[in-house]
Amino acid sequence: MTDIHLHNTLSNRLETLQPLHQGEVRIYSCGPTVYDYAHIGNFRTFVFQDVLRRFLLSRGLRVLQVMNLTDVDDRIIQNAAAAGVSIREYTEKYVQAFFEDMNALHLQKPEETVRATDHIEDMVALISRLQEKGLTYPSEGSIYYRIAKFPEYGRLSKIDLGGMKAGARVDNDRYDKDDARDFALWKAPKPGEHFWETSIGPGRPGWHIECAAMAMKYLGETLDIHTGGIDLAFPHHENEIAESEPATGKPFVKIWLHAEHLIVDGEKMSKSLGNFFTLRDLFAKGTKPSSIRYLLLSVPYRRQLNFTADSLTQAANSVERLRNFVARLKAEQFAAGSNPQIAKRAEKALADFDAGLADDLNTAFSLAAIFDLVRDVNTAMDRGEFLQQDAPIVLAAMEKFDTILAVLADDDDEKLRELGFGSGPPRLTPEKIDQLIAERNAAKKRRDFKRSDEIRQELLNSGIIVEDTRDGTVRWKYK
Repeated sequence: MTDIHLHNTLSNRLETLQPLHQGEVRIYSCGPTVYDYAHIGNFRTFVFQDVLRRFLLSRGLRVLQVMNLTDVDDRIIQNAAAAGVSIREYTEKYVQAFFEDMNALHLQKPEETVRATDHIEDMVALISRLQEKGLTYPSEGSIYYRIAKFPEYGRLSKIDLGGMKAGARVDNDRYDKDDARDFALWKAPKPGEHFWETSIGPGRPGWHIECAAMAMKYLGETLDIHTGGIDLAFPHHENEIAESEPATGKPFVKIWLHAEHLIVDGEKMSKSLGNFFTLRDLFAKGTKPSSIRYLLLSVPYRRQLNFTADSLTQAANSVERLRNFVARLKAEQFAAGSNPQIAKRAEKALADFDAGLADDLNTAFSLAAIFDLVRDVNTAMDRGEFLQQDAPIVLAAMEKFDTILAVLADDDDEKLRELGFGSGPPRLTPEKIDQLIAERNAAKKRRDFKRSDEIRQELLNSGIIVEDTRDGTVRWKYK
């Protein structure tokens, strides 16, 4: 197998993945700020992180992935205060919603999912280390990081500090791009605001110190990979580097991976434009989770993704094509024997699929390898060149592909019902479909055409199209 090459934002070039710990890759992934439901732009990043994780596992590597849940920041504090509830009570709804959304999109859970509010003392300890090294200064009960003391500041985002005004600082957790200023590590409490009593005084942490402290607590002082959306490169990830490297004297992250933006119909997603969607907005419109997952992973993570109604329809069609192909492999009767060319074709598709992912997670290349195989095998079946012993080989290849894709399981209706969307009876399983088709065949043999037609209509009502072929076999596919 080829080496895994990933584009490191820090060096701006492809680098070979060489884990610090033999056979294990340690990843920190920026998760959601749980002040609201996560939107589809967030999930573009979360799906990319899932593809990375699944690919590493497919290569036989152990993965230790930590994802944070930012459950304290300016917006959360303001919203919780306005609602008259505690931070924990306010965020719990959105934490659980995020886990439910992850499940709907078949996102694997990281080994550790950590909340900022459970790690205040770890943040205080890191701030204390920075104080000891002379990198901070106090002001009105808050503690700020003096970025002029860290000459390497700006390496990740390539930001130019030339026009920075000495002593200027920013108090908000989020601030404008290219607005390089001293930032708050610890914020003094405002009247009526939740705070913690700590050894560095009362207050609460700034956003950036949260991830730096939690990443090092669980993964060590140097991580193999840090992932997130490109919007986090500055200031969030830049500030994480500034907080961690002076404290430890070691590189914080070997490889930084950033997913590009998702836009909607060619425009930046925003509520004011009416093109802002959470997953649940799409589920309410009847959009299948598998269609969303497929679309989000179909464009390589470093390319901008244009989310449109047409692209969502194309994604749904692609998923159905894959599912129908697998159904045909399982249902159709083939002549005895094997065709050596089919095994070679499946082997090539698997190699191309893996090579695409090893080349900086080039999902477009990997998907092309799958659909080329589907086309060639369908052609072979139509020509009678696909034989009985070929089916298990191609099915095994499809199962291998799906360890990364995770779209072949026909559980969309089930996932939607779990979230309170959709209605009607559960979708029939392939086993139940085969049972009904066998019953229909038996009815036709005894010339009970009324019962045969009833079963065909029952299948059609459940979204199953039955096709009687010229050689007497029966194929079915989902509508």
